[in-house]
Amino acid sequence: MKKIIAFAGSNSKKSINKQLVEYTKGLIEDANFEVTVLDLNDFEMPLFGVDLEARDGHPDSAKNLFNHIQNSDGLLISLAEHNGAYSTVFKNAFDWMSRINPKTFANKPMFLMAASPGGRGGASVLAMAKDRFPRHEAHIIAEFSLPMFGTNFQGGKLIEEALNIELKNKVELFKNEINHGS
Repeated sequence: MKKIIAFAGSNSKKSINKQLVEYTKGLIEDANFEVTVLDLNDFEMPLFGVDLEARDGHPDSAKNLFNHIQNSDGLLISLAEHNGAYSTVFKNAFDWMSRINPKTFANKPMFLMAASPGGRGGASVLAMAKDRFPRHEAHIIAEFSLPMFGTNFQGGKLIEEALNIELKNKVELFKNEINHGS
């Protein structure tokens, strides 16, 4: 069975990105795929700083999150966009993990997503991640942007049919890559 680690780049208890991750998990899981959704709230770590790193090393929570990534067959990440960039909680975790190993994503197939309440669907954070993550060995297979979350996602599911079809097609690309490689 292939193991996928999934999480939202948010620490909000009502994260729309976590809701998207949970929905997408249901589209992925079958007899061949197990998806474990992590919550960044379970990986609290101090704000990254080189002096803190020199004094104390890497926090156990950063090592734990990094190990989850390393021990997976694929990654499903939905990034929250705060002021056009990563959320602070994600950026901090990313900074710590990249200090453990700059090849943070270990060439694992990645499905990169973002949801937002506005019409751009997290376009800025997706562009930032698409530029940055490959430098840390991310193998981005597909990306998905969900704009107007409150309109397009209701009752725990994606109700806009064109977006739902797009998401399902990208899920299949992601699963095929994990099964067969490039």
